Amino acid sequence: MNRELLEKPFGPEQIKQREGNFGKMLDYIEGSSVIQRLNDSFEAKWSFEILEHKILDNTDEVVVLGKLAASDIAKTQFGSSKITRARESGDMISLADDFKAAGTDALKKCATLFGVALHLYKSSGKAPSLGQSDNKNKSNNFKRGNNNGGNGNGNGGDNGNGNNRISAKQHKYIMSLCLERGISKSQLNQHSLEAYAVAVDYLTRADASSLIENLLNE
Repeated sequence: MNRELLEKPFGPEQIKQREGNFGKMLDYIEGSSVIQRLNDSFEAKWSFEILEHKILDNTDEVVVLGKLAASDIAKTQFGSSKITRARESGDMISLADDFKAAGTDALKKCATLFGVALHLYKSSGKAPSLGQSDNKNKSNNFKRGNNNGGNGNGNGGDNGNGNNRISAKQHKYIMSLCLERGISKSQLNQHSLEAYAVAVDYLTRADASSLIENLLNE
């Protein structure tokens, strides 16, 4: 593993932008750039597989749980993509392509746990958006994979699933703030997933406090 190369900042020409929730612009890296970085860092000796996949009827999205393995280390992350529909009929155009896009999103999210594009974290203070330009929120309807002793999101904490999980008071306050600002639950979850890698219901108390602060500053 070449950590220096893995964590090497991408050039400005490789960093793209898209509009995220709350009107903020988010930086992201295209899949081809991430794949090239993995090939160079591991001499192409890495693998990626989809562990689970799901269609979310309520949000019209597809979600996958992907696993990236290299140098006897494995990382798991969620990826998603909005279902593409015909404008006139509303019929699905290609569900296979939607799952492919979600898989690419999951691959790139896993790559961040190996150190790829960490400089985007430092510049924004939040998790970078490595998803494709039309990527939406990730699902928490899957059981989280074992992330080499971590919790599946790369931060090694309890990920909000234990005693440190968001309190009822915090959750109620967050929802009231969103109601005041006209933010839907789907938009809120997308923002939470982009910033903290989990949906609102699974935030830690510390991350919930951070989210409240962000909402108050909107």
